[in-house]
Amino acid sequence: MIQHDVLIIGSGAAGLTAALVLAERCKVLVLAKGALDGGSTAWAQGGIAAVLDEGDTFEDHIRDTMIAGGGLNRRETVEFVVEHAPEAIRRLAEIGVPFNAEAGALHLTREGGHSHRRIVHVDDATGFAVQKALIAAAKAHPNITLKPDMVVVDLVTDRHRGDGKPGNRVWGVYALDQSTGRVGCFSARATILATGGAGRTYLFSTAPRGATGDGIAMAWRAGARVSNMEFMQFHPTCLYNLEVKNFLITEAVRGEGGHLKLPPGVPGGGERFMPRFDPREELAPRDIVARAIDHEIKRLGLDYVHLDISHKDPEFVRGHFPNIYERLLGLGIDMTKEPIPVVPAQHYTCGGVLIDLNGRTDLPGLYAVGECSESGLHGANRLASNSLLECFVFGDAAARDILARWDQFEAPPKLRAWDESRVTDSDEEVVIKQNWTELRRFMWNYVGIVRTNKRLERAAHRIKLLRNEVAEYYQHFRVSADLIELRNLVDTASLIIKSARARRESRGLHFNQDYPETQPAARDTILVPDR
Repeated sequence: MIQHDVLIIGSGAAGLTAALVLAERCKVLVLAKGALDGGSTAWAQGGIAAVLDEGDTFEDHIRDTMIAGGGLNRRETVEFVVEHAPEAIRRLAEIGVPFNAEAGALHLTREGGHSHRRIVHVDDATGFAVQKALIAAAKAHPNITLKPDMVVVDLVTDRHRGDGKPGNRVWGVYALDQSTGRVGCFSARATILATGGAGRTYLFSTAPRGATGDGIAMAWRAGARVSNMEFMQFHPTCLYNLEVKNFLITEAVRGEGGHLKLPPGVPGGGERFMPRFDPREELAPRDIVARAIDHEIKRLGLDYVHLDISHKDPEFVRGHFPNIYERLLGLGIDMTKEPIPVVPAQHYTCGGVLIDLNGRTDLPGLYAVGECSESGLHGANRLASNSLLECFVFGDAAARDILARWDQFEAPPKLRAWDESRVTDSDEEVVIKQNWTELRRFMWNYVGIVRTNKRLERAAHRIKLLRNEVAEYYQHFRVSADLIELRNLVDTASLIIKSARARRESRGLHFNQDYPETQPAARDTILVPDR
């Protein structure tokens, strides 16, 4: 058993923010499933929302967030995050994030759903710059140990104690070291889940390969409540390319004047279509834009629509979107001269492990921060560029709560080692590939942008069969990274389907054709595990 003061699962914005605060007084171990920069943070293009402009106010940012969230947001959480945003930006600048500036002030852009320019950014690769700075700061700190290529299998709780004492406290994790193929027990006084979202539950997603709902599934299996899993955000503009499956075209392209148009060769070809769907046109919130694109694609039998910013000055486009410009140019698309083919794709998990303002879950000793959590910030739909912001604010809040309550955290007891007695190698790896492909396809078709009761019923039937099959396979064979991820995907997909079937209305990201109206009262979907 390897013991540290605090164990953090995930090396993205939320996890490393918490690690840097905790490391002033604690020995911190950060486990990353793959490379340290392999999570969603490095992929974030747009930026971080914060009230910094003279004409902007906290109340405006709060209102924009609540409107985008379909009224399901918890007001207390929204206020907490918005009011801590400027401080989060200041701390990032202190560790070396090179935010764009003009005339001595931070350059602010605007994105869909925002009433002001309030998006702080580093060109069109903000997440990459933030990730780089956080990793550098963490590596430089003597109290932080960073361990990549560690695939967490499950949380270690009181049921794994050697003395048999009952309870549901979390003491750490079992994790597979991919370099050795062995599973070890890593214990700590406090554990923070910062594992990201569940984008890879779907066939098309802008999320990285590792976004398999790990933290959500592990917390659920350990006995924590999970909330609002039906609210999966689909980004309206993912590049349509048969070779490049998940390249995101940032919201800021529309924020800086990009138009969505029908491609040539169909009725209305070359014309903008968003004015028919919303008075905010291309600057409407993501759920509205994604449904509009989905509607036009299905109505006209299209593979994609066009996002066109070629009417802007070429120097302006190249200056604002240098990374996107170069990537597209390498694929034969010059965005200064021609439109970009785009389709919607799963982008963000708004639901997750239920937490309070300190990042605490239901389980003693366990915290959750970032995309794997449900804090009440996003409600039924996340406002653009509030995601990285949530990571910084809640990563900091969870760390400070642990430090403030440190005397209440006991040293871990003796815990059982991982049971290797039943382990054998499988000669049926095809089962994992088949089930992964089947899961992602029926989730896309049945639990996607537009849902119906019949589609959800079909999905529930299929997920039940898959869960039984994966559980049987898991019990008999040596764990691998793919098997661990598949098990988590199946559990997470089951939570999404169960939540979607429980919501008998359409609100925000959840649109059910059988319940097209929005109920007067906004209520969370909270799932409680059998303990």
